[in-house]
Amino acid sequence: MTIGVPKEIKTEEYRVSMTPAGVKELVKLGHKVFVQKGAGEGAGLKDEDYKSVGAELVNNLEDIYEKAELIVKVKEPQPEEYKLLNENHVLFTYLHLAADEGLTKALMERKIVGIAYETVETDDGYLPLLAPMSEIAGKMAPQEGAKYLEKPQGGLGVLLGGVPGVPPAKVVVIGAGTVGMSATMVAAGMGADVTLMDINVEKLRKAEEIIPANVKTLFSTEYTIREAVKNADLVIGAVLIPGAKAPKILTRDVLKNMKEGSVFVDVSIDQGGISEFSRPTTHKEPVFIAENVLHYCVANMPGAVPRTSTFALTNSTLKYVIKLAEYGWKDAVRKDKSLARGVNLVNGRITYKAVAEAFGLDYHPLEECI
Repeated sequence: MTIGVPKEIKTEEYRVSMTPAGVKELVKLGHKVFVQKGAGEGAGLKDEDYKSVGAELVNNLEDIYEKAELIVKVKEPQPEEYKLLNENHVLFTYLHLAADEGLTKALMERKIVGIAYETVETDDGYLPLLAPMSEIAGKMAPQEGAKYLEKPQGGLGVLLGGVPGVPPAKVVVIGAGTVGMSATMVAAGMGADVTLMDINVEKLRKAEEIIPANVKTLFSTEYTIREAVKNADLVIGAVLIPGAKAPKILTRDVLKNMKEGSVFVDVSIDQGGISEFSRPTTHKEPVFIAENVLHYCVANMPGAVPRTSTFALTNSTLKYVIKLAEYGWKDAVRKDKSLARGVNLVNGRITYKAVAEAFGLDYHPLEECI
């Protein structure tokens, strides 16, 4: 099979979808891998690194899409890429369709097969391709929150860990999944007073087994969230409903009761965000103020640490890329139920129920389409 690795063009996105090590494994199996020149530069990977393991370097995006059957990316296609896609393409990347109706309809029109990293799911509910980036974003969230709590950044002027005689910042983490647990452990390690919230008591019970003494757990309800964030210096949104739009937990009324200059880091922004005001921002302009609360809503947080992120992503995606290349997408998803759950689009039809429901579009079970 021919596989394309394009240079990411989303604003401030420095990751690349495959390392030279990943390319080498595909080439060893007899597949042809096209890598766009400069694709790995942001992650410190040179063109020569790819060429030395058998990749064929191409000059531009158009060449990648023209030559490759399987397009392996990091982020969703940008508008200038839409026209390059066609019904012969299988696109394997983070899609987050439920948060973007325009993207969904554009990809439907192009009649591609769209397989989303974030909905590849094992039988026990684990999301193996979302997890590494969720862990990175979760670990970054307290770092970014601490930065924007500084007065010159517009924040309260609070040190996350406090000092002797002065209490640490109060941090509320909403969601006890991969993002939430990563954020909790880093915030606790920085010395903050952390409250971890979730609607799943079993998750909270498991968290209690490993969290340090400066973390407490709290069951999430509309009332407990309102009360917790009212006294918080930093709130981290880590809510995930796989493949679906995130619920708007922080309404205008809730935000009005938060401290002026407090910070909200919305790691759920890829799925639409959990604040009524959430909208995607970039690393170049990461924050905005709504109801006197600083909103940090960068939609590709791991893109700020592209070398770590690129290696972590390839470590997780490679086995699925190999299956798609070896068997073709139809046989690959027949053989692997986890990969089958990642299929969101097939030739203009939506095959992931939560995406169809988000926009009131027709849902077609995958079995109908293969």
